[in-house]
Parts: sequence; structure tokens; C-alpha cells
Amino acid sequence: MMSLKDKVVVIMGASSGIGAATGSLLAQRGAKLSLAARRLDRLTEIKQGNPEAEIEVFQADVTKKKDVQAVIDGTVAAFGRVDVIFNNAGIMPVNNLDQVAHDEWQQMLDINVKGVLNGIAAALPVMKQQKSGHVITTSSVLGYEVLLGYAAYSGTKYAVRAIMEGLRQEEHANNIKTTIIAPGSVKTELFNSINNEAVKSGLENAMKQPGSEMFALDAEEIAQAVAFVIDTPANMAVNEMVIRPTQQEV
Repeated sequence: MMSLKDKVVVIMGASSGIGAATGSLLAQRGAKLSLAARRLDRLTEIKQGNPEAEIEVFQADVTKKKDVQAVIDGTVAAFGRVDVIFNNAGIMPVNNLDQVAHDEWQQMLDINVKGVLNGIAAALPVMKQQKSGHVITTSSVLGYEVLLGYAAYSGTKYAVRAIMEGLRQEEHANNIKTTIIAPGSVKTELFNSINNEAVKSGLENAMKQPGSEMFALDAEEIAQAVAFVIDTPANMAVNEMVIRPTQQEV
């Protein structure tokens, strides 16, 4: 088992799913963690479940730059540095464009895109001063493919890929790594953000079927991938990692 002892990792969107699983795994492997999300009670549960780990928790909304900045400032105050920021917060409403779901579109842009930019803006000055750092962001296979009903969501994930590639080009000389984690279908609370009830119930039912593990990964499996890219040597950057269930077609 790899050790991430003393790595200082900030996880935005850490209260459930991939973020929570990653927080627990990194805690077990010795990382120093700052966990941030809107649901402080969920973060406290993770901290209490890992009593041997050094964990700070922050209530934060990624759409608010002051909240995100407070997480980074609090991390530096507690641990002296920021080695990794994992921009993981995201939502996935699903509707055809003719539904003209303005509120959903705005919310996706604010969380999926602006949230990533807020994380980068807060962490980058610290990392540039350190001359080292690692920015990891959750994208999706739908940042590479577009499916019926997912156009707006895919748009936000394509944007994440462009932002992260731009960051790589701008900051690689400062020894700052960038990684996109692009999962396929994963069993998380992301489906709760789907307002189209027919789509939501269909996906939830599919996850409950025998053999669903071949079509949907557990959050813990994505967490293992995040731990792997964090543990790479300084001269090695895994810039994009697409992780699909073996039998997922898209």
C-alpha cells in the first residue's frame, strides 16, 4: 500500500461520493487533509471516522470565491503548505436543450466550471510560491462524448478539460502538475442532482441490478486512482485519466 504521509491535500466537494471516499482513503495513507463542502456534518463524520489522521474541516460553497479562499488560507495556517487541491464538487442535471432549463444551466456553470476556477485561483498563488503543487479536477467521460440530454452537462466538462490544459501549459515550469480524473458511471449522490425523474429513476434502478458493478464503479475505486496520481514522482504528471466500468459502452 502506498504511503502519502505528510502530503497536504485539499478536497473540495468532500462530503459524499468520490470526495468522501478519497478523503477517507488518503487519511488512511497518512495525508494531512482539509475537507470542504456545504454539509459540515458529513465532513465531521469523516474526521471522526479517522481519528488518527490530521484533518481540518471547512464549510464552503465552491461558487463563492471567499469560501474557497478561506479553505486555502485555513489549510496554510494549519499545515504550512498546500501540495494538492482536488476540485471535485459537481452536479449533473439532465434535460434536452429544448426544456430551456436556465436555472439548471446557471447552477452547472457556477459549480462545475466556476467552482473549478475558484479552486485554482485560491491555490495557485501558494503553489507558485512553493514552486510545486498538484491541481486535480473531476471531469467525466462526458467531457469527451456527448449523449442525448446531457449537452449542457457535457459542455461544462469539456470546459474543465480546456481550463486544465491551459493551466498545465501556463504552470508546468513552476513544477505544478495538473490531472483530470474523468470517471464513467459511478455509484454516487450525483444522481440526486437530476431533476428529470424518468432519467433519475432509470439510472438508480440500473445501479441496483445484479452485476451492476460491471456497469458502475464504486466511489472507492475512483479514490484509488486519485491516490495513485498524487503519489507519482515529481518528474511525472498524469494529465488525464479516463476510468470506465469494464462493460460501459460510452
